[in-house]
Amino acid sequence: MTDYTTIDFSELLALSADEVVTHAFVRDIPLASGKTLALVTLDNGRDHTRPNTLGPATLLELDGVLDAQRARAASGEIDGLAITGKPFILAAGADLSKVSEIPSKKVAKQLAQLGHHVLGKLGDLGVPTFVFINGLALGGGLEIGLNATYRTIDASAPAVALPEVFLGIIPGWGGAYLLPNLIGIENALKVVVENPLKTNRMLKAQQVFDLGIADAIFPSASYLESSLAWADGVLSGRIKVVRKNEPGKVERLVKWDAAIGIARKMLESKIGTVPKSPYAALDLLKAAKSGSKADGFAREDEALSELISGDQFQASIYAFNLVQKRAKHPAGAPDKKLAQRVTKVGVIGAGLMASQFALLFVRRLQVPVVITDLDQARVDKGISYIRDEIDALLTKGRIGNDEANRLKALVTGTTSKADFADCDWVIEAVFEELGVKQDVFADVEQYISDTAILATNTSSLSVEQIGSKLAHPERVVGFHFFNPVAVMPLIEVVRTPHTTDEALATAMVTAANLKKNAVITRDTPGFVVNRILAKLLGEAMHAVDTGTPFDVVNHALDDFGLPMSPFELLELVGLTVGAHVLDTHHAAFPERFFDSPNLHRLAEHGKIFERDSKGKITGFDKKAVKIVSGGNAPQTGEEIRRRVEDGLADEIHRMLEDDVVHAPEDIDLCLILGAGWPFHMGGATPYLDRVGASERVFGDTFHHPPIVGVE
Repeated sequence: MTDYTTIDFSELLALSADEVVTHAFVRDIPLASGKTLALVTLDNGRDHTRPNTLGPATLLELDGVLDAQRARAASGEIDGLAITGKPFILAAGADLSKVSEIPSKKVAKQLAQLGHHVLGKLGDLGVPTFVFINGLALGGGLEIGLNATYRTIDASAPAVALPEVFLGIIPGWGGAYLLPNLIGIENALKVVVENPLKTNRMLKAQQVFDLGIADAIFPSASYLESSLAWADGVLSGRIKVVRKNEPGKVERLVKWDAAIGIARKMLESKIGTVPKSPYAALDLLKAAKSGSKADGFAREDEALSELISGDQFQASIYAFNLVQKRAKHPAGAPDKKLAQRVTKVGVIGAGLMASQFALLFVRRLQVPVVITDLDQARVDKGISYIRDEIDALLTKGRIGNDEANRLKALVTGTTSKADFADCDWVIEAVFEELGVKQDVFADVEQYISDTAILATNTSSLSVEQIGSKLAHPERVVGFHFFNPVAVMPLIEVVRTPHTTDEALATAMVTAANLKKNAVITRDTPGFVVNRILAKLLGEAMHAVDTGTPFDVVNHALDDFGLPMSPFELLELVGLTVGAHVLDTHHAAFPERFFDSPNLHRLAEHGKIFERDSKGKITGFDKKAVKIVSGGNAPQTGEEIRRRVEDGLADEIHRMLEDDVVHAPEDIDLCLILGAGWPFHMGGATPYLDRVGASERVFGDTFHHPPIVGVE
């Protein structure tokens, strides 16, 4: 058992010179029964844009407050203690800016131990303890509640979660031990592992109550009063708390290990074995079925210190900061004041991609949207798809009847470009062929105003060439979505040498209004995401073309930790699309990108893998294997991995030298948001620095210092 009272936390506290301290204010609340409750309010003195966080100085202040209340409990001055937060926020967890500055594994362990030392006192204060979850409660914020005896929650609390696995660590202040013993192993797996890996899914208040994390739920208007009255009922014995999800003997003996085993197999099939934190969390959850709380806390201390000091956590924090900060202040963006108002949108095309655009624009901008195509039948099909999707949103309860009717009324279809006359923004989603895109823009320009913006969704063609037949090429901007349009958060906004600041500003503001993150790129083949994926997939196809078996290539890049293997990705984007992208890059950079006639043959065949009726891969398709047979220069998996690493380091370095984007951070932001590159890898450039590819290729690193763990 760890004696936390003997630990010297001075090295950890040294990190807190500029910490925004969340103070713990105490006041006594006389209850109706005559009992007294000490109410501790956590408040950092800032508004809602700076949530309460739990840094070392904050925890030590709370420690002193809890010690004082323990003494008061022993003398009979108080009958219970409750903790709540400032308006709408309990706490957003540990102060990540401080966690990422931790200089060693030793100090990382101190952070875990300090959290256990302080929050653990809520379970040993001498009187019942309550946490009133009055709003946002993430990570350590929720663990404050888990360490207490009882919890209530505000029905309007928007986000409650243990998101640590998403950031490359584990719930390390009691969560991994306490939660499964409160709500059962299957529910705990959902909260600790499954939700974080689903792009950090949060719980709503009702879910928190239904799972049994909170013992009571009250409306926002009377939340504090109701919580105090409920606590009084518990303290006086009038209310008995029954926990339906608390695990019993059968669950511990039979279901616990089985649930862990199922979760492990699921993780291995979905994310591979490179990410460390999900498996560390599984190990902790498995061990939580037996042993003491002290044992559980000691295991968390060790696991958290290992992960905080490792490469993956540092990469995760880098990625987190990119998404939370850099994405909100895009490099090279013109002044927003230059943007033109978009009061009507035109969509050229009525196919699936165009219809997805129209749906997104009408939902987010709430302005009229008109779609067009070659004939009325295609237009009608597109309108029908959009209306069906709106009905689906209504059925799911995501919009109401009035909004559904309004959205449907805003979308119209036409075969006449004259209906585009009053559009401020026109986007095309037609066949990926230069001549086709040039012709549709030249045609529609006859009907629109001189100030209307023309946006192209091309994934690899030159935006400048697409606008070359226009009277006003300066109005053209690339606006490259990723599929599925409603889900993927990235838009690559492409500026040509002619694009005006007004057009670019309009594109950036429009992207933000669509609730997308935009990165500005130069007009070069593949822009950012497709150029890097073309390099990766091109090397994979080249290895197969020259005689390396599919299976060897498919596992050669496992160390990258990508969400799927190269050939799974090729099938996902479409073999025909993949072949077109590789052809485009080979034409632009023939010395660095291979062409692959075999990929065209595979596209004609239609698949690489054999799959069962549920779509699960069962092996490689025999005809696909035959199509690529014949090469006589096979490579080992190690040789392929090194070739890809060095090839990516070279290509990204060239892109930065050519100012395709302004910094390595923009490359990684695009890969994380547009290609699902894992947070724990931090994108491509931190990984390439770590494995030495950057030094091998151009004698330097992308980051100074490199983003690595600590000893």
